[in-house]
Amino acid sequence: MALSTSLQENIRYIQEHLPVKASFDLMTRNLYLGETPAFFLGVNGFCKTEILQQIVADLQDPLYMSDGTVDDIVRYLAGKIGYAQASLADSWDEILRNVLSGPSALFIEGFSQAILIDVRTYPGRSIAEPDLERVTKGARDGFVETLLFNANLIRRRVRSPELVFSMHSVGSKSKTDVAIAYLADTVNRELLEKLARTLDSLEATSLTMGSKSLEELLLHKRWWNPLPSIRTTERPDVACSYLLEGHILVLVDNSPLVLVLPCTIFQFTQSPEDYYKSPSVGTYFRLVRFLCIPISLLLLPSFLLAATCFPDFAGEIGLLSDSSLTWQRLFFYVLAVEFLLDLFKYSSSLNSGKFSGSLSIVGGLIIGDIAVSLNWASVDVLFYAAVTLLSSLAIADVEFSDAIRLYRILLLLATGLFRLPGFLVSLALTLLSIATTPTFGGFSYFWPLVPFNRKALGRLLFRSPTPKAQPSTIWNRGKLHDSD
Repeated sequence: MALSTSLQENIRYIQEHLPVKASFDLMTRNLYLGETPAFFLGVNGFCKTEILQQIVADLQDPLYMSDGTVDDIVRYLAGKIGYAQASLADSWDEILRNVLSGPSALFIEGFSQAILIDVRTYPGRSIAEPDLERVTKGARDGFVETLLFNANLIRRRVRSPELVFSMHSVGSKSKTDVAIAYLADTVNRELLEKLARTLDSLEATSLTMGSKSLEELLLHKRWWNPLPSIRTTERPDVACSYLLEGHILVLVDNSPLVLVLPCTIFQFTQSPEDYYKSPSVGTYFRLVRFLCIPISLLLLPSFLLAATCFPDFAGEIGLLSDSSLTWQRLFFYVLAVEFLLDLFKYSSSLNSGKFSGSLSIVGGLIIGDIAVSLNWASVDVLFYAAVTLLSSLAIADVEFSDAIRLYRILLLLATGLFRLPGFLVSLALTLLSIATTPTFGGFSYFWPLVPFNRKALGRLLFRSPTPKAQPSTIWNRGKLHDSD
């Protein structure tokens, strides 16, 4: 709906569609610009008061308004309002969306356009290193909940004229700002167009949980696909490295998580720590993380399988110290320890960092010792469970590690209840679930292994020196497919 040239009608529309009298944070003022009536609308707390006061004071200065009336709003905006972020709008939808996002609106008698003055400021925390992506050396900054700050962190590192931030709005109620960041000369145009169309067509009331809500709206997964399908990061250096490799970044206002598209399973095995160490050391720890994935998934189920189906063989090779344990009791031990380890990890993650580490370690030692004394667990199970936990903690991405835990629980239950057939069937189902994990755009989840790209796979498996770390050309990932 368009504005009216009558200021009183515009004020009446504002009073009908905004709770200007009921809501204390909505600011309205009747003004005079010389002899011309005007009306101001803004949100208290979203405006930089000092700048706004200076702009209004200049507009009401008799010397500044020597002509006394406003005859041409376009010329008035260009000649009287020197603030950089000011524009005209003639649609109520655009004006209300902007005002509720932070900019202020100035309505002038006789004109069907309003002047939007973007003097917004948002409350936010300081820029600090993310807790889950810490490095021993390197940058200590991280994304925050303000989209503009996050865009500035990216622009500071990538000062290319090809860098574009395309703005979209998602949520019929929240009207959340979502920005697509890409390099115009390297981006996959088909993927970019699909992403833009998807964002504009999303039917959602709001992005309650920020980037995570958007991730689930962009890609509809089945319950049997727990592995993450979209890479997220809170580190600007990691996001920029993906950007320079031809990926697309999705920034959501009110969320420090940045989405990276497209996604492959190998992205969850990488860590920024690799690139803050020498190539040989970085390669070693990267290979260790690769090894931790099958250990975290298969160590406990394999031990349970060997101890219950082949107890004599397990005793001969030293896998089981007490051969008198029945398979029912051993199965109970494994499930109990698995539950206790998850309980320790979860409870320590929710408590203050000042004592969560010592609490989990001391609690684990005490409960483990008591469990063995009370015959509620065995030393063998505690050892293999501890190695499994350490392997899980070594996996760089927490969401990926949690998905591996679900697969492991499935393997344990199937092995304990159905022995060898249960292990084989559950392992096959696990591999099938991993293989069918969807990605946005329908690209292969196992690229560059499938389809095979030797050079790209080598870059993922081994930490390359800086001169060779980024490809001279963007890797071809195949054709875009419909992933719905």
